[in-house]
Amino acid sequence: MPFGISIWELLILLVVLLLIFGAKRLPEMGRSLGKGMREFKDSVTGVEEAVSTTEPTASTAAPAELPAASSESNAEASASEAESERETVR
Repeated sequence: MPFGISIWELLILLVVLLLIFGAKRLPEMGRSLGKGMREFKDSVTGVEEAVSTTEPTASTAAPAELPAASSESNAEASASEAESERETVR
C-alpha cells in the first residue's frame, strides 16, 4: 500500500471517518474534493498553455529605440511647463 498504510489501518480510518461525518456527508465531501482537484488541474494546465502560446518575451524581442534627447529641448520644455503652471495659478 502507498505511504506504508496497511489494509487494516485504512479500514480503521474509513470507519472513524464514517462515524465522525456520517454516511450522507462522506459522498458530498468526496465530490467537492474531486471538483477542487479538477479545477486546480484545469487552472494549472491553462497557465501552461497561456505561457506556451504567448508572443516572445521582452528579453527575446528587439528593444524599442528611443529618440535622442538634446539638452536644449529639455530646457525649453521645462521652461514652458513652468510658465504654464504660473498661468494656471494666477
